[in-house]
Formats: sequence, C-alpha cells, structure tokens
Amino acid sequence: MWHSMSLSAALWLAACVQTVLGGPHDQTTTNADGIRSIPLRTHSLQPPYLDSDMQSRWFDFAGNTIIRADQYIRLTSDRPSQAGLIFSRVPLTATNWEIEVEFKIHGKNVLNGDGFAMWLTKQRATRGDVFGSVDRFEGLGIFFDTYKNNRPGVVFPYVMAMVGDGNKPYDKANDGKDNEFLGCSARGIRNADIPTKARLTYFQDKMLKLELQYKAEGQWEECFETDEPPMIPSVAYLGFSAETGELSDNHDIISVNTKNLYDTKTRPETTRAKDKDSPKVNKGEHKSKKEPGTGGGSWSWFFFKVVLFFGFIAAAYAGFTAWRTQQRRSHRF
Repeated sequence: MWHSMSLSAALWLAACVQTVLGGPHDQTTTNADGIRSIPLRTHSLQPPYLDSDMQSRWFDFAGNTIIRADQYIRLTSDRPSQAGLIFSRVPLTATNWEIEVEFKIHGKNVLNGDGFAMWLTKQRATRGDVFGSVDRFEGLGIFFDTYKNNRPGVVFPYVMAMVGDGNKPYDKANDGKDNEFLGCSARGIRNADIPTKARLTYFQDKMLKLELQYKAEGQWEECFETDEPPMIPSVAYLGFSAETGELSDNHDIISVNTKNLYDTKTRPETTRAKDKDSPKVNKGEHKSKKEPGTGGGSWSWFFFKVVLFFGFIAAAYAGFTAWRTQQRRSHRF
C-alpha cells in the first residue's frame, strides 16, 4: 500500500509541476540576436480549436465559419456569397509581438475570389464588406486579395497592408490602391503544394515586417519591411475574416501562433536615417531596446512558480505524514 501511495503522490506531484511550470509550449526561447519570445495562449489557435463544451475560450466565431476540429477553421467554403470571421476575445496588449499563421486558400475553379484578411483593430467580430469584416476600421489590416478588380500592372494574388483611422473607407473597386501602406505580389499562394504561412513581426516604433512561405517549405519570402511602422491601437483585437462573391474559394486557418517579444541585450541606439526621400530600409532598427522592468517581471513570475512548486511539495509531504500517522494509530487498535 505504501508503494501505491508513493506512486500516487509522485503522479500527483508531476501533474502539479505540469500545471504550475507549464508544458513545452509555454517555455520561452531566445534566438541568436537575443530576442526572447513568450507564447501567448490567449491569441493562439491549434487543433482541436474547441474545448469539451464545443466552445473556444479565447476566440469568437461568426458568419459562415465552419470548424473541423482535427483539420482547420474554414472562414468560407467554396460557395458564392459567403463571409466568416474569428476574433480574439481579449485585446493583444503586448508592445512587441510576432504572429505566425498557417492558412490555405484553395478551390476547384480557375476563377476564384475574393480572399481573406488578418486584423489588429479596435473593432472586433463585426461583419462587413471588407473581406467579411467591417469597413472604416481603426488599426491594421493585412489583405490576402486573390481577385483582381482594377489594378493595372499588379500581379495577383496580392498581399497588402492598410492602416485604418476609423474614418477612411477601403477602396474595394480598385483593390485598395489608394489605401495601401505596403504590399507585394504572391503568385502561387493559392492552391500551393506546401503549407502556406504568414509571419507578421512588430516592434513598436522600430519595425513592421511581413514574411510569406508559399514557394518552398522552410523558405520565407519577405513581402515588406519598414522601420517606420504605424501605431497599433493600445486596445487591438486579433482577427481573421474572409468573403466570397460570385466567385469563391475555401479560406482555411490551420493554426495561429502568437508570441510576445522582448530584447534581452543592451544595445546602442541605432541612429535613424533622417533623409525621408531615401528608399533604403535600415533592417537593423527592428531590434528593440530592453524595456525597463520587462525582464524583472519575467523573473518575478519564474520565482513565483518555483515557490508555488515547493508549496505543492510541502503540502504533499504534510498530507502523507498525516496519512501515515493515521495508519499507525489504526494498527494499534
């Protein structure tokens, strides 16, 4: 019985350690440049997407969205006149972050449309006619546009960023020509033979960069990068939406991995180029200086978990001691 009790206690302690210290997906990582990343569960999506109550703790779904728990979140099916969206329930408040999305745009028709969007906006979960979400938004929209309306000289599919001020509408008739902040052509992103991904990296006041994977697995293509990024609203919700018109496609979200980023190294401040007419982008400026208190907060949380872990051990030992005392008393009588 004692061996059985010891095994049960060991398993219970292991479960406690897993809960307190977190699994492998909760561990931080630091790259060669000293940029540490911390996964954000509140803004990440992985199969099966839903909990035991067939709900999502951190995201809301609306419109024609279909969830295939073992495969994808389908914003629109390959049918005309559909619109679907998903949005986080809590805002993304991290100062610096990285969002990596695996998606799939595919269909059986040669003619297809219209595309999907990634959002970081004050508005959330509101249906509209801009890739299935609301127009006149405030924040950042990344549009994966697969149908060309009226943009001569531009190869489609086209990926572009728009910064919304809450008042300016999206110029849908001209594929957002006058709204474009930055963009790139991405021929081959639809019906690709490899997993298609987008990685958006943001350092406040330092850098905004979008990379795409669609030509070869593990090969990232830079879509755009700027050292003068727009201001993202302090309260911004992460979302994805898609729509179809007379032409259609399947627009699937496979996974979303969001990370909080901060710099662990002290670096000399990079002098920004003051010549606004220069088209050269200083890619070194994306490295953010270490923010006061950021590392301290992380260490405080680490020590809290350690203290809590040893608290569990002490509680388990006290419980076992009480149980053993009770057993000895019962044997006496």
